[in-house]
Amino acid sequence: MRHIRDIHQQKKSEGKPAFSFEFFPPKTEKGEENLFASVLPELQAMAPDYCSVTYGAGGSTRDTTLDMVERIQRDVGLVCMSHLTCVQATQDEIAQVLQEAQRRQICNILALRGDPPGGVGPFEATEGGFAFSKDLVAFIKANHDMSIGVAGFPEGHIACREGKEVDWARLKEKVDAGADFVVTQLFFDNEDFLRFRDHMVKELGMEQTIIPGILPVLSTRQIQRFTELCGATIPSPMMQRLEGLSEDDAAATAFGIDYAINQCEALLKEGVAGLHFYCLNKAHSTLEVAKALASYR
Repeated sequence: MRHIRDIHQQKKSEGKPAFSFEFFPPKTEKGEENLFASVLPELQAMAPDYCSVTYGAGGSTRDTTLDMVERIQRDVGLVCMSHLTCVQATQDEIAQVLQEAQRRQICNILALRGDPPGGVGPFEATEGGFAFSKDLVAFIKANHDMSIGVAGFPEGHIACREGKEVDWARLKEKVDAGADFVVTQLFFDNEDFLRFRDHMVKELGMEQTIIPGILPVLSTRQIQRFTELCGATIPSPMMQRLEGLSEDDAAATAFGIDYAINQCEALLKEGVAGLHFYCLNKAHSTLEVAKALASYR
């Protein structure tokens, strides 16, 4: 399978954006089969360049994630990136996961510090493990021929009390440790992304690819919950519109598609290298957005 860094380089040389999407391992066998029988075939219509599979809070889906990535690459023929976190794992255990990934021909890793078990409470480093994602990046870089991605936060990480520019400086450390590209957390105000991108490139001198993460809203309750967990901001006009659709998920979904299309068009006009869609294991919204952006590809 190809390295994602090479995919980005090729798309750049062609003057075209890379499109990718992310999903999470389903909790049931039925959910997994629906993903492979319905969701993934539908998403193939957007001609994605790659996809990614999350790891689960506390590393709770470690084996399942590798199984999913391997199956996608084998059965779907799509380059797939595995998330990997530092949570509840020693350096030796992470080394074993990476060796297993390499055995399965998984050569793209999104290296994350990760969320604590259950997704709540402060992060606590495991004895014998890594306290920071930059250390995980450096470890992968030193021991494996893999393309490494890291997470970026246009509004600053929710746990960084020192301010977003401090968080952005820490991102630069992750990149300097060996990361090839950055995928951002979801955001809804493009100005947040553009300020972040300009700071990373112009102020910190970062040359690696930055891919904005896009979440088409599915419902008002869902996006309120997501943004509370991750610290992203919903612009006031958008929130007012969603509040008016709080009892109509279908209308909220339609609004989310339109909003994402407008957001993505503006980002593409700003010259972003690609778009990474958080599809939440559903195809419709992401596919509709991708269809509307076909002229950019």
